[in-house]
Amino acid sequence: MNEERVYTLLRAPHISEKVSNLGDSSNQYAFKVAADATKADVKAAVEQIFGVQVIHVTTANVRGKVKRNRWGAVRRKNWKKAYVRVAEGQELDYMVAD
Repeated sequence: MNEERVYTLLRAPHISEKVSNLGDSSNQYAFKVAADATKADVKAAVEQIFGVQVIHVTTANVRGKVKRNRWGAVRRKNWKKAYVRVAEGQELDYMVAD
């Protein structure tokens, strides 16, 4: 996979209370990814960037919320989320990537 594509595929780690609980119990992490990313692309990118073995990838399309303000309704952008499960005994460090 193209090195530039690898670094543009994973947009940001998705940190929430649900993901924090998943990381503690089942070695799962979540990322905001490009809308056209496939499970195979996400697996290859995480393995290449973080140097871990990925066991399973699940993706979900998240619909943007409709928010109201004084000028009317505004719709946030749709985005894609990927849950990544790594091998037992391995973990991801978001601050340090190889």
